[in-house]
Amino acid sequence: MRVIFLADVKGKGKKGEVKEVPTGYAQNYLIKNNLAKEANKESLAEMAGKNRAKEKQDAEILKEAQALKEVLEKEETVVKIVAKAGEDSRLFGSIPSKQIADALNQQYKVKIDKRKLDLKQPIRTLGFTKVPAKLHHEVTATVKVQVVQG
Repeated sequence: MRVIFLADVKGKGKKGEVKEVPTGYAQNYLIKNNLAKEANKESLAEMAGKNRAKEKQDAEILKEAQALKEVLEKEETVVKIVAKAGEDSRLFGSIPSKQIADALNQQYKVKIDKRKLDLKQPIRTLGFTKVPAKLHHEVTATVKVQVVQG
């Protein structure tokens, strides 16, 4: 019996796959527990429609990420953060990714999640720092951050 898996089943198939399984197993376990449904013309057409919709949505998300990358990597897009520092330009404290994300939102009205900023360690010195931002699994932008003494 051919079935479409509605959830991952260890050793049998992943969600969305169409596979041939024994009829008894399909009827008594998979279909009964809503792990799969029978693969007929209607269900295959429905699955194809869902796949097309998902591809279209993924393409829109990728397009938005690329547009955001262009905004973030413009020459004039520099996030300025004012912090107190000592004589040797070392900060009293540090600047974490949350503070960078908040400053980006205030200065340029660009909302970005702090977890998307790939800051290995908080910024601890004055000056310019380039912070990579993972906007999408295919799109990575570089945010320029300038820390000035205040």
